[in-house]
Amino acid sequence: MILTDPEWQSLLLSAQVGIWATLLCLLPGIGCGWLLARKNFFGKPAFEALLFMPMVLPPTVPGYLLLITFGAQGVIGRWLKNNFNIEFIFNWKGAVLASAIIAFPLMVQAAKLSVQMIDRRLEFAASTLGASPLKVWLTVTLPLMFPGILIGLIMVFSRSLGEFGATITFVGNIEGETRTLPLAIYSATHQVNGDGIAIRLIIISLFFAFFSLLLSNLLSHRAEKWLGMHRAGS
Repeated sequence: MILTDPEWQSLLLSAQVGIWATLLCLLPGIGCGWLLARKNFFGKPAFEALLFMPMVLPPTVPGYLLLITFGAQGVIGRWLKNNFNIEFIFNWKGAVLASAIIAFPLMVQAAKLSVQMIDRRLEFAASTLGASPLKVWLTVTLPLMFPGILIGLIMVFSRSLGEFGATITFVGNIEGETRTLPLAIYSATHQVNGDGIAIRLIIISLFFAFFSLLLSNLLSHRAEKWLGMHRAGS
């Protein structure tokens, strides 16, 4: 299957956006997942609902909120432009932000579930041997979370590759700048003789989606076995 230069451009831009969005979600997602799994605090249900809202909202809603917040006339967008010359509107950095916002709940959910699966007796044993809370977290909790974190990263990257609504609302559909894979498919379906382009890009999208879900499922089964072995040995 031979891709044209614009198609390669959309594919590479999608990969770039997906990688940066995944990195952007990594540390906050781990922190929020651990917080939700281990801590009780006032307003926790509301905080959790707020974190997961992008999963149930129409994607154009976060996109519009990003537009009025980080756009040229938005409070944060104007401040970033005036003080740091950083702009999110109508460029790939805005596509990264939109993808990260939409995919972030997947990272939080994966991190939360990975913490909940940990046998806390392992952490308690480490603390009784004199390890500080930070050392316990770094040497016991975080390594045991790793399979879940890896699954979360795969899901965030995959979701970023498929993000459409928030991206087109926030940064538009600009060839070479914001036209990621989903936007390229959308553009192909609205042009004369664009069926061949759309079909090629859809096949690529199906491959990435299937491979990502397959890899996520395989890692999930391995993680369950690995954590089961740790529980049995504790």
